[in-house]
Amino acid sequence: MAEIQTKQRLRGHARHFLFRLLDLIEVIGNKLPSPLTLFAILALLVVLLSRLFSDITVSHPTNSEEFLTVKNLLSGEGLEYMFTSAVQNFIGFAPLGAVLVTMLGIGLAEQTGLVAALLKRIVFSVPKRFITGALVFSGIMSSMAINAGYVVLPPLGAVLFAGLGRHPIAGLAAAFAGVSGGFGANLLLTSTDAILGDLTKEAAATIDPLYAENIHYFMNYYFMIASVFMLTIVGTWVTERIVEPRLGTYKGETKEELQSLTALEQKGLKYAGIGFILIGLLFTYLALGPLRGEGKLLESPFFDSLVLVIALIFFVPGLIYGKVTKTIQSDRDLTNFLGKSMASMGGYIALAFTAGQFIAYFRETNLGMVIAVKGAEFLQSTGFNGIPLIITFIFITMIINLFIGSSSAKWTILAPIFVPIMMNLGYSPELTTLAYRIADSSTNMVTPLLLYFAVIIAFAQKYDEKIGIGTLITTMIPYSIAFSISWTILLFIWMLLGLPIGPGAPVYYGS
Repeated sequence: MAEIQTKQRLRGHARHFLFRLLDLIEVIGNKLPSPLTLFAILALLVVLLSRLFSDITVSHPTNSEEFLTVKNLLSGEGLEYMFTSAVQNFIGFAPLGAVLVTMLGIGLAEQTGLVAALLKRIVFSVPKRFITGALVFSGIMSSMAINAGYVVLPPLGAVLFAGLGRHPIAGLAAAFAGVSGGFGANLLLTSTDAILGDLTKEAAATIDPLYAENIHYFMNYYFMIASVFMLTIVGTWVTERIVEPRLGTYKGETKEELQSLTALEQKGLKYAGIGFILIGLLFTYLALGPLRGEGKLLESPFFDSLVLVIALIFFVPGLIYGKVTKTIQSDRDLTNFLGKSMASMGGYIALAFTAGQFIAYFRETNLGMVIAVKGAEFLQSTGFNGIPLIITFIFITMIINLFIGSSSAKWTILAPIFVPIMMNLGYSPELTTLAYRIADSSTNMVTPLLLYFAVIIAFAQKYDEKIGIGTLITTMIPYSIAFSISWTILLFIWMLLGLPIGPGAPVYYGS
């Protein structure tokens, strides 16, 4: 008995320490400025560092006869550059156009109700024994609609589990794990592929512009497909073997009734599906015909147009669904929906201005190149390479993710530094991006600074009023640990086998 009590006390102390640590992280995280302000501060920091290190010169990593010197932005020439290039730095910010164009399609599909109906169809069309896996899988796939999954799937998962006599918080957790932890994976291309791809391309161009020209949005596609199925299995196992048994039997009362698709929603999905097939056939024709180009398929005009393709893949079915379900009855409704989609991106557009200045300053000063060369020299001198290097990079990204929730914001900061460093050590930009996506996704669900974290708590409190940040994080930690470990192991297996991580995307740079 004494031994049992001792173990219980130790578990209590461990939990108390964990919650104190999480509380500290939350306090520190809340003191960070907004991403817009953060990039403004970083841009100013680059300006000051360019003056401080203006005398540093290094050999160009790909041309030993060429030297790179840190340019001083506080010099006359530097000040002229900052004032005259501000507008171009803004509109030239690579992810800006990709995000806004894809949101025209994705936003319409979300506004008309197509995304919510599609997610419900996936969940409700599978046998009960597969419902957990269906929730996790639907969460992973919801990243095609950016943040729609956070609002739709967790409450749906809770209602679904409650209706099946299972603990509703377990259903909410399974859906939340899929949406947040699987954000970096999908069977289809998403706006995340476009955003991260453009940032990776810019970073790689500082080392090898010719190589950067061949980087495309499909660069992680093979690995992401495998990740979808692996994460679905792992998420299902964690839910049914760890989370649900820990929660025990739900003793509360639920008043919700499972709401399946209405006849009108089913009709809308049917015709939207037909529209999806037709637009798919059209794009297949264009990819193999008029937009085939004279070179390889992956280097064709079609693949240069993927942002518009992704937008139309969502736009056409969304428009059809809206017309069938009568959520769109005139061109005014369509205009209003598109306007709401763009309005929701107002904060991102403002962020793009300061982020664009930071990226441009970083590139103009050559600080990224100098850091890359010096960093690579240090890592090479210590012999720190291979798997330990990848693990360190993943761990660093996980820590940063606890304080900066935006995937694109973090990669905007990290890509100019780590992509060149990893290239100098023989790892492809595509692999570095993949390692980043693993780290970023795995810790989304355990950071209170995630934009939708408070929303998830509100959903959970419908079933347990006492649930707070610590409780939710404790529930999600098993998913985070399991996802990060299994995903990293899959990456190492991929690396050892030397498999391409996407079409024309090798593991090793220069191979």
